[in-house]
Amino acid sequence: MEKRPPFSSLPLSADLLQVIADLGLTTLTQIQEESIPPLLAGKDLVGQSKTGSGKTFAFGIPMIERIDLSAPRLQALVLCPTRELCTQVAREIRKLGRRHPSMKVVALVGGEPIRNQLVSLERGAHIAVGTPGRILDHLRRGSLNFDSTNYVVLDEADRMLDMGFQEEMEEILAALPEQRQTLFFSATFPDSIEAMSERYQKKPIFVKVENTEEAQVSIEQTFYSCEADDKYSLLLWLLTQNQPESTIVFCNLKVTVAELAESLEAEGVSAAALHGDLEQQDRDRVMAIFRNGSVRVLVATDVAARGIDVADLDMVVNFDVPKPDIYVHRIGRTGRAGKSGLAVTFMEDKEKYKLKGISEACGKDLKTESLPDLSELSDSIEFPARMATLYISAGRKDKMRPGDILGALTGEAGFAAKDIGKIEILDRFSFVAVSTEILQEALKKLQNGKIKGRKLRVELMRLN
Repeated sequence: MEKRPPFSSLPLSADLLQVIADLGLTTLTQIQEESIPPLLAGKDLVGQSKTGSGKTFAFGIPMIERIDLSAPRLQALVLCPTRELCTQVAREIRKLGRRHPSMKVVALVGGEPIRNQLVSLERGAHIAVGTPGRILDHLRRGSLNFDSTNYVVLDEADRMLDMGFQEEMEEILAALPEQRQTLFFSATFPDSIEAMSERYQKKPIFVKVENTEEAQVSIEQTFYSCEADDKYSLLLWLLTQNQPESTIVFCNLKVTVAELAESLEAEGVSAAALHGDLEQQDRDRVMAIFRNGSVRVLVATDVAARGIDVADLDMVVNFDVPKPDIYVHRIGRTGRAGKSGLAVTFMEDKEKYKLKGISEACGKDLKTESLPDLSELSDSIEFPARMATLYISAGRKDKMRPGDILGALTGEAGFAAKDIGKIEILDRFSFVAVSTEILQEALKKLQNGKIKGRKLRVELMRLN
């Protein structure tokens, strides 16, 4: 495998290089290697790469370098297709800016009260990450001032167009200053993106990453030839055979998602549903529990699952065959960071013609396999989650840090570090994953004790 250059080879500030080292990053991915230098030089850019290529840091690192912290004005804007992806991107940018405590990043998304966002904007923000609809809402209200905005990113631009956001995207781009740096990142490069690039960019650099290293070496792709009635049993067989810690099962319809998740739960499988009909707070709860390993199987529609960032996703299952570009997005979620991943697609005979387009999108010859012997499937399936998620009523704005929660559990409460999982700090609350073996004792000790010298509300996160 080709050796990638280190981050230290880039002309970055000492603070940013230290942050990158603190995050455990050493070498550039291909999209970062080819994008960051021209972005640091102020060039416009079109970056074509698949999910998991490291593109957020590819545009985030030059963004942090360009921000003038002495001026609390909006200097950078990132447009994303969904609330979930906005949250993920904002989180990654905050990570990069952790040595700049005065840097303000605001997420402007639907599904939450606009008044909180108005307050954040009034106090001054350097970077805004938002969905096209909510950004346009703020623009029309006059709560967004683009006068100083000179760095603009359209992340997953092809997905925004697929979701019908073209008019909103163009209205926002037209409202931005003429002198700016404009970036388009996209997994595909349809004519619509090309047309927007010609209209809104100036002599852009084109960077195309055919396959990420992860996709080349770490994702095993399997297509099973089956009938519709075989799909459920085939899914149970896959789970019992592979025993994945975390799996996303994608369906094309919301009704299929709900029915499948309910059937899996009844079967003894730790599963949850994620689709557009859920209230936003319920979607946030489901995603937090899945990220923390408290649910092993997430059944989701593609749009609802956009932006879910699970570092160790073992398996992706396409219960229904997607379009080629969506297929590429979906499977790119597994097999990251050198870890192996499995992508399985259920394909009915009437759908086999779709395999050609998927093969072309992946750049490899893909074939279907015959159905395995499902008679070995046990009548009783045990597939429980090994972690539970606790809610804690303090977050980033209350000066809560991961070390405070870890210390309360491993120090004062005396639990082993191996029994503590992912810790997630949000603005006003936090989540911590604990082993189900210590759940009741951990819950009791945190409820009766203090974290960072304070008595806080601690409760078990549930799906319902």
